[in-house]
Amino acid sequence: MQWYIDVLKKYAVFSGRARRKEYWFFVLFSIIASLILGLVDRIIGTDYANGGGVLSSLYSLAVLLPTIGVAIRRMHDTNRSGWWILINLIPCIGWIWFIVLAAQEGGAGDNQYGPDPKAAERFGQPGAGPAEPGYPTV
Repeated sequence: MQWYIDVLKKYAVFSGRARRKEYWFFVLFSIIASLILGLVDRIIGTDYANGGGVLSSLYSLAVLLPTIGVAIRRMHDTNRSGWWILINLIPCIGWIWFIVLAAQEGGAGDNQYGPDPKAAERFGQPGAGPAEPGYPTV
C-alpha cells in the first residue's frame, strides 16, 4: 500500500525514475480499486449499460495523471524516454510490448533521468536497511 500512496503523492511528477516495485504495486492496487468500485457501482445501480460505472469512472479520471507519471518514470528507470508509453497505442501488440519494457530491471547507477532508486539496496548504503537478495553489499 505504501507504494500506491507514494505514487499518489507524486501526483503529476513526470521526471525521475520509478522502480519496478513502485510501478507494479501501483498497477495492482489500481486494478483492485477499480474492481471494487465496479462492484459497488453495480450494487448501488450506478453502472452503465456497456460496462463501468460512475464511481469507477471517477476513480479512473482521478488516477489518470499518477498512472501516466509512474509509467513515464518507469521507462526512465529502464533508460528509455517517457514517450515509450505511447507504444500502448499500437493495436494488439502495443500493450504487450509495454509490459515487457516495464518488467525489465532498471539500469544500475545514475542515468540521464536521475539517480538509481535502488542504489541503497544494491550497494548497501548506511541506514538503508537490509539489502534485497541477489545484490552485493559493501
